[in-house]
Amino acid sequence: MLDGIESLKSQLITFKMSEIAFEELINSSSNEYSFTALLIHGLLGARDSLIDFARSLASSLSTSSDWRMVLVDLRNHGSSVDIEGLSPPHDVPNAARDVANLFKSLNGAWPDVVIGHSMGGKVALQYALSCAQGDYGDSAKLPKQLWVLDANPGKIENTNTGFEELGKALHTLQTLPSPIPSKEWLVDHMVNLGFSKPLSEYISSRLKKSGEHETFLFNIEGAKEMFKSIRDTDYWPLLEQPPKGTEIAIVRTESQLTWDPDVVERLESLVKRESDGSSGKVSVHVVPRAGHWIHEDEPQKLLEIMVPRMDSLVQPHL
Repeated sequence: MLDGIESLKSQLITFKMSEIAFEELINSSSNEYSFTALLIHGLLGARDSLIDFARSLASSLSTSSDWRMVLVDLRNHGSSVDIEGLSPPHDVPNAARDVANLFKSLNGAWPDVVIGHSMGGKVALQYALSCAQGDYGDSAKLPKQLWVLDANPGKIENTNTGFEELGKALHTLQTLPSPIPSKEWLVDHMVNLGFSKPLSEYISSRLKKSGEHETFLFNIEGAKEMFKSIRDTDYWPLLEQPPKGTEIAIVRTESQLTWDPDVVERLESLVKRESDGSSGKVSVHVVPRAGHWIHEDEPQKLLEIMVPRMDSLVQPHL
């Protein structure tokens, strides 16, 4: 176990390549590791959205020096916004392929564990599906664990009011004046238009200073296309027949804004189903009182769920 999170900070390495931007976090003076965890952010986010949780996760694992944490900026987000060559369509399958292309370029270990929040959860599911189908070539390695944090695995109906509000907000962002006066102005403007304060504050948090102006840390048009893909993609068939050797763990909140009772019931039926050993497994975990950003709202409870399972990859007897 690490002496503290501070010991991780000195091992934070930042890269930007022709592929998507990423950061690598290794707790080893020799930069050696045995296992890799990939963390994928949600829509409008970036790798900084998960860095605090990645540090906490690394420091909580019983054999933390064995782990490398890789955090990516998906296309149209963060430092990947300005990278050329990330061609349309801007959808979940291409976002997952970007991740695969990154690992191909690194010529190193493919991720043993993939952790995706919200949109990142769907990218993670697509990544596992494509690995299982051989779409990324012979070098690609199927992850042993897939952690999907508060992401509906199927198509999202318009009755999902929280998701619908986000879609309307993306359209509204295209009508804003340029430059945006300030983060405070944006929050007030969005609230006055009828958007919730939490969503308005989150969107304003995705602004950065560019000279004298505020600019978004994401490409609005590209984010709109990815939003549509999140809504339309369906990974229930993958959950019905997970690849052998892979566990897909769905971690959800109790919110009915995200989780329709029918979806919850369908997930629970998959968990209860007896396996004949020909496929992987599905597990479902609920984090009470957490909002959509589980890793920020209840990080300790999330760690209590994830750490024992990740430790078991290093020490199978656990």
